[in-house]
Amino acid sequence: MVHRFKRIPSLLAVSSFVLLSTMEAGLSSDAKQRIGGRTSQPIGHYEYCMSHLADCSIRTLSTKPVKLSRKKWSEMLQANSFANSTVEPATDLEHYGVEEFWSMPTTYGDCEDYVLMKRKFLMDRGWPASSLLATVVLQPNGDGHAVLTVRTDKGDFILDNLVDQILTWDQTEYKYLKRQAANHSGHWEDIIDSRMSVASIKRHDS
Repeated sequence: MVHRFKRIPSLLAVSSFVLLSTMEAGLSSDAKQRIGGRTSQPIGHYEYCMSHLADCSIRTLSTKPVKLSRKKWSEMLQANSFANSTVEPATDLEHYGVEEFWSMPTTYGDCEDYVLMKRKFLMDRGWPASSLLATVVLQPNGDGHAVLTVRTDKGDFILDNLVDQILTWDQTEYKYLKRQAANHSGHWEDIIDSRMSVASIKRHDS
């Protein structure tokens, strides 16, 4: 996936309370993603699961999204900022010599590695795996990309290594293809994205 983009300047200097209040006021009725049926697992995630079986075998009976509080919002901001400022972007080909390789980053990583780091950051603070879903999207130029969908009672928010600002999924310009299933961390589901603003982006599997 393509990763070399200039990030939007961070909004973390603004208080989390102001950000959360502003976000809640602007939420649309489509702030939660619509899910279709089960779909294929990205090859990179499949190979990751071969060596991280426990992380890909988390089953959840209750998939109720997390209740978004000021504390939870602050943790989301911290996760996004920490990963985006800690990891230097590099393609898998540059770093590992292969086209696609999902791994927990230390110094270098690409989009899915940022996703794994942010997911772990939040799970270490008590967030359930069912609310932290790796997600495959298309950028406006048609390139594949991965982001973390964070499911809350206020909507599905996107943590992105290209953008420090946290938005709901429908406020982004991406075309959403599929994400991890909330009830099983090793399964994936289609996302039904019929927004007019992204209708011109050709859909394909990543």
